[in-house]
Amino acid sequence: MRSSIRTLIGGLIAGSALALSLPASATAAAVEYAPGAPGADNGVIGGTPVTTEQYPWAVVLSSRSRYGTGRSGQFCGGALVGPNTVVSAAHCFSPTALGGDWNQVPDLRIIAGRTDLAGSAGREVAVRKVWVNPAYDPTTNSGDVAVVTTAEPFPVGSAIRMAAPGDVNPYEAGTPAQVLGWGDTAGLGTYSNVLMAANVSVLADSVCEQAYPGSTEGKYQRSGMVCAGDLAGGHDSCQGDSGGPLVAEGRLIGLVSWGAGCAQAGHPGVYTRVSAVAGLVGQHAS
Repeated sequence: MRSSIRTLIGGLIAGSALALSLPASATAAAVEYAPGAPGADNGVIGGTPVTTEQYPWAVVLSSRSRYGTGRSGQFCGGALVGPNTVVSAAHCFSPTALGGDWNQVPDLRIIAGRTDLAGSAGREVAVRKVWVNPAYDPTTNSGDVAVVTTAEPFPVGSAIRMAAPGDVNPYEAGTPAQVLGWGDTAGLGTYSNVLMAANVSVLADSVCEQAYPGSTEGKYQRSGMVCAGDLAGGHDSCQGDSGGPLVAEGRLIGLVSWGAGCAQAGHPGVYTRVSAVAGLVGQHAS
């Protein structure tokens, strides 16, 4: 059964609610895994290949010592919202994900401008500090946000504008949106080397409240979460996309957080509602 949290653990899929067990031979060292084929026409399930030139604010969280070298050490996504500021998911920085505190991972990096993780394009920048929301609740998955401050700035103009408190229009049911990432392309542990984007729709809060009333997967809370996907299934984020951007009307409206399975009918993806955490991000940005 699939995990609810959409990150990778030691190169294998795992999560806080329904964590899959590592094989007995696995250690805290990097575990290599097979990357998805570059140029595949399905990804971030039901997506198409795009480039970081088109989406310069879509970035990679990387640790080769923890996740191997084959895909630049990618384990989560993020969005650049300022020259030195990246927002991502709190659960990406859990001890389960990193094997300890983030400052004990010496090769933790933010990678921008690298469409293909098998290549070396773009820039890799060290992390200066990470603020992980202390109110993050791994039981319900509420408050799933972290703010990363990079040691060096990225170019002005690379950042995306966040939805602000009080923004309503991008969260209306039926609003077209896109989710981006380098994660699982089929729900089977097949990861994309290249950045993928899937077209989804913002769904009514009532849809997610019905789908996730409270269970081992989590509980949908409309005050801090947003629901997006395809009611019939087929378009969704998946493992490896955690922390990545959900965008609508030119704004960052969500961060990939959790869901039951991937792209399943009746179980859309759940995202951290950016308008609800924008104030916190501003407080902890560089």
